[in-house]
Amino acid sequence: MRVVVALGGNALVKRGEIPDAGPQRHNVDRAVRSLAPLAEEHELIITHGNGPQVGVLALESVNDPNLTRPYPLDTIGAETQGMIGYWMLQALQNALPGRQVMAMINQTLVSAVDPAFENPTKFVGQVYEREEAEKLVAEYGWTIRQDGDAWRRVVPSPRPQRVIETRLIRELVRLGTVVVCAGGGGIPVFRNDVGRLEGVEAVIDKDLTAAVLAESMDADALLILTDVPRVMRNFGAPDQEEIVHTTPHELRAEDFPAGSMGPKAEAAASFVERTGDMAAIGMLDQCVEILAGAAGTIVTPNATWPLQSTL
Repeated sequence: MRVVVALGGNALVKRGEIPDAGPQRHNVDRAVRSLAPLAEEHELIITHGNGPQVGVLALESVNDPNLTRPYPLDTIGAETQGMIGYWMLQALQNALPGRQVMAMINQTLVSAVDPAFENPTKFVGQVYEREEAEKLVAEYGWTIRQDGDAWRRVVPSPRPQRVIETRLIRELVRLGTVVVCAGGGGIPVFRNDVGRLEGVEAVIDKDLTAAVLAESMDADALLILTDVPRVMRNFGAPDQEEIVHTTPHELRAEDFPAGSMGPKAEAAASFVERTGDMAAIGMLDQCVEILAGAAGTIVTPNATWPLQSTL
């Protein structure tokens, strides 16, 4: 089988940890130990989050007295792809001796007319007092919105259209390579009025990019791995319950938070609708069991896995 894994940022920074290199590399090693059995049995493409790392580098960039202005988010996204890709490349090579592994820096195409550019909503970076936030707006042209009692920068979150390097990823997989790619949803780029690619300051949802990539790669399964064993219906309420098997239609009927489970549910539903194959949401250390249908929330056109004919 060809499997695309969307690895949550929690695999690199556990709750309560300071996102520095030591603990993150330890967590990468732990993540790879869970993923290695999949790579031994299947064609494997791994995507990953980068939110905590982007936050740290963005803060360093703003406060660096040697810079006339901070590095743009697309550049910081590329930095974190290289950094996390290196950690995962080395961990996978150590776990899979003799197997070819490739970590790639990827661009993800977005539409220049995506409505998200007119209404930035994705909070990034640290919080500020209102007076300091207004100075940053004047100095850098940022968009700032209130976040609780403080103020934070917001950027667009356009929908991914395609990973630019898809053909190269497909060829690497055909040759038996384990590919780490599309970190953080990919570096957001668009085509300008003369058809050239340009980076743009935005944040692309990593799970939606994973779904687009999985579809274009003709993947048999999309695994969205996080820190919860299953998707919960009515999460936090007295009547909450685990969703074991479901369909895209049923999954979309649920009310999930936009900043956490919502994009994961949308990514899983979108992939299954477009391909008729299987997606699942569950815990990283249960990824083998999830692919076998014995753990996680399984999403298929008819809520069964292995798939049964609907004819």
